[in-house]
Amino acid sequence: MLTQIYNGNVLIPGGRWVRGGSVLIKDSMIAEIYSHSRILEGVDRAVNAAGGYILPGGIDIHVHGGGGRDFMEGTEEAFRTAVEAHRRHGTTSMFPTLSSSSVEMIRKAAQVCTALVEDPMSGVLGLHLEGPYFSPAMAGAQMPEIIRWPSPMEYIPLIEEFPCIRRWDAAPELPGAMDFARYITSKGVVAALGHTEANYHDVKEGYEAGYTLATHFYNAMTNTRKTGVYKHEGTVESVYLMDGINVEVIADGIHVPPIIIRLIHKFKGRGRMCLITDALACSVSDSKTAFDPRVIIEDGVCKLRDGSAIAGSIATMDRLIRTAVKEAGLPLEDVSRMVSETPGLIMGVYDRKGSICKRKDADIIIMDPDLNLTHVFSMGRSVPLR
Repeated sequence: MLTQIYNGNVLIPGGRWVRGGSVLIKDSMIAEIYSHSRILEGVDRAVNAAGGYILPGGIDIHVHGGGGRDFMEGTEEAFRTAVEAHRRHGTTSMFPTLSSSSVEMIRKAAQVCTALVEDPMSGVLGLHLEGPYFSPAMAGAQMPEIIRWPSPMEYIPLIEEFPCIRRWDAAPELPGAMDFARYITSKGVVAALGHTEANYHDVKEGYEAGYTLATHFYNAMTNTRKTGVYKHEGTVESVYLMDGINVEVIADGIHVPPIIIRLIHKFKGRGRMCLITDALACSVSDSKTAFDPRVIIEDGVCKLRDGSAIAGSIATMDRLIRTAVKEAGLPLEDVSRMVSETPGLIMGVYDRKGSICKRKDADIIIMDPDLNLTHVFSMGRSVPLR
């Protein structure tokens, strides 16, 4: 099956544009990028980008659910429903995320994830565990009764049994958190710091132990604060000072204001910053409830019912792009790379995902000049948007 997307502005590696170009897809792979828009002989399907943007599909490395389903349900139906819901908004692959969970819940979800990772059309690249090794003081919307310290008796068997676990988040100041990071990174798992009160010493030691990513940067972590008359650095400032730590940002314009998104981009740059939805089950859905009954939707965002914390979002990949470009004022070529190339590099899948390049998977989105999503191709398959 040959598909040609033509008459668009193609973003290729290096942040360069091929104006008025086209992309040829053969089955599930990108076959060629052309600097013209002539429709080729033998093409089975021709898609007119109508002068819009032809971009790599989004890779969401932090997403809890969608379409009314949560990955914590631990069923194949829940996984597939949530993945397909986000596909319709430009997320062509993802790392499904579990909030702080029991071992039983992790095992159940990991079993489903293991099967889906084997299917290249599933859109599932691996499992992300957000917790449960967090600071109780920074629990946010995490279930407080599940939060605990890292235990090798717990995490080693899980990592050994389930290679689909590709990322695990923890607070580096906790007892045992350094050994945890050293162990999981030795197994190729990304260690991220989050829901933390870590100071500069904790962050520096954590980075040396293997923490190379900051979970939903600015959210559920400390920044500059006063003790008496003296100011002290927080986790945010410490992460800024660690050049090797990447950051992920919930770019819905609510969790992190657009001006702060611009500030993060200025200091971390497109190569160290990726955008995430942190979406809950109620995203891409008429549902008003989340997996956690404490969560409500209010003012376009998820919150705890008692008003004590913002929870996950109802954002989608196309919304992240529009917010970062239109509200934060970032260049589209940078924003596109922050939802595709950078997460692909962080998670070790850039050899096949994250850019429009020959012989890579045909994960492509098309946006019109006003950044409305018009087409999604996942592994060469056209995804219905409605």
